[in-house]
Amino acid sequence: MLKRFFILPFAIFIFHFGARSAPQNVLFIAIDDLRPALGCYGDPVAITPNIDRLASRGTVFNRAYCQLAVCGPSRLSLLSGRRPDTIQVWDLNSHFRETLPDLITLPQHFKNNGYYTRSIGKIFHGSGAPMKDPPSWTEEPLYDSGRKHEWRYASEENRAVEKLKRSSTEAEDVPDRTFVDGLVCDAAETALATFKETGKPFFLGVGFRKPHLPFVAPKKYWDLYQRADIPKPVTNSHPTGAPEFALRTWNEIEGYTDIPKNLDAIPPEKVQELRHGYYACISYIDTLVGRLIDRLDQLALADNTIICFWSDHGFHLGEQGLWTKANNYELSARVPLILSVPGQMHSGSASQALVELVDLYPTLTELCGLPSSPDLEGLSLVPLLQDPNQPWKTAVFNQYPRDFTEIKHKRHGDVMGYSIRTERFRYVQWREWISGKIHVHELYDHQTDPSEMNNLAGHPEYASTLIQHQRRLDAGWKSAIPSE
Repeated sequence: MLKRFFILPFAIFIFHFGARSAPQNVLFIAIDDLRPALGCYGDPVAITPNIDRLASRGTVFNRAYCQLAVCGPSRLSLLSGRRPDTIQVWDLNSHFRETLPDLITLPQHFKNNGYYTRSIGKIFHGSGAPMKDPPSWTEEPLYDSGRKHEWRYASEENRAVEKLKRSSTEAEDVPDRTFVDGLVCDAAETALATFKETGKPFFLGVGFRKPHLPFVAPKKYWDLYQRADIPKPVTNSHPTGAPEFALRTWNEIEGYTDIPKNLDAIPPEKVQELRHGYYACISYIDTLVGRLIDRLDQLALADNTIICFWSDHGFHLGEQGLWTKANNYELSARVPLILSVPGQMHSGSASQALVELVDLYPTLTELCGLPSSPDLEGLSLVPLLQDPNQPWKTAVFNQYPRDFTEIKHKRHGDVMGYSIRTERFRYVQWREWISGKIHVHELYDHQTDPSEMNNLAGHPEYASTLIQHQRRLDAGWKSAIPSE
């Protein structure tokens, strides 16, 4: 069954898209901490004309999910084509090559097949050993570390303090290239021009760091929004019946000079300022994405370049009493994903299929006619480009670990929360790592409770649903792929 879904769609792709005289290039755009707060995803507030323009050329996957909602493990899972337990990466300090030294990454596979591969910005994790993987790239990555003091803030007040966390927001009247994302965009435009000159097929990874905290963007992007028009969090309390370790803070927003240690004490006006800043950062990134799209058009590369736009995980902005990511809930696990393929059918379409970031490795290799691998743990999305509404996966899988006592886990933690998202439900099973003992279950009904505020695992009327989802989780990801 797996063989059929990894190989047959390429024949379908050739039939519908036609054989090409030149290889397909790949522009691989990674965004940090972006939930689907985009116009093309129906967000009523977001001002994102350029990403919406990309969506009009491609396919929007409305129900895409990461594998572990923090940047390092999510990115390494995507780039390796394997799930976190396979590569044994669950935290920010581990690298998959410690476990699988001979693994061939997605860009490395393109490199091995004649592509020039470049990384500009944050593609792998943005600090420490996990951000480096020399076998993946033809030349040394650029701006893979973005923590330089002058790249993060613009105001004299914030720049006067040599500290990573200063104000949580900032809106100075400065050019886009004041910050590292503007520099990344400049370098990516230059790289595209170089690729045009050389004529080499390319895989170009461009990684933007916003809307990651701090919510800093040029003032003109703040001015696009009226704060009063930005909705307040739908919920601001923790889900009823959820275990403490499922709701633990990641300790990320804490430490900024204007954020109290007790997140429940963030004043309502500060909550709205933070939400305003998040949208401002999204519009900043939207402009930079638009420049890349325009550059492809100007260089006559658009007709031969696949654009893959994705985020590493979602984000909480006070909903469920949570901030940032690092949990198993919908707002952290669900991500935007847009694929634009030259000549594709149904451009401007949207798919409601359940898909995962781990699916991108087999998808991009198939679209470019490269050999696949039986070791990949995702499913090519090429058939959904042909028919976005066809039956697809019955479930997607994500996970998040916790230590019993520490705020942040190490490695796999003491207890692993394994989660399965089906058409209607999210089920989470918290399992002790060493003994395998199940500590607690969570079950949320998205039909009646889309904000995941009421854990139904102990409700008798949901007992059969709980058992069914436990069995589906235990059966693993292969059991969820579509049958022939």
